[in-house]
Amino acid sequence: MPRFFIEVPHEATTAACNRAIETFLRTGSHFLTHADWGCKDGEHKAWFTIEVDSKDEAKNVVPPPYRHDAKIVQLTTFTMADMEKAKRSHQG
Repeated sequence: MPRFFIEVPHEATTAACNRAIETFLRTGSHFLTHADWGCKDGEHKAWFTIEVDSKDEAKNVVPPPYRHDAKIVQLTTFTMADMEKAKRSHQG
């Protein structure tokens, strides 16, 4: 199943931080309640990874007020075998 990294920014104010954190925690979603936050280090964002079928499905996990600004990236893990195969396919 595809895996996605999701970054959700919010404004750099105490009120915005509190609102974002409370919104995530109130959803009850395992993904959102276990998000990592950068607020205490000046990065006003939440991050989490999720395994779902599509990027659209990943976006729908983000609370509606934050969906528009969320960045969603599909993750891929590469192995040495993958690299060897790629090298062979590019040799003429």
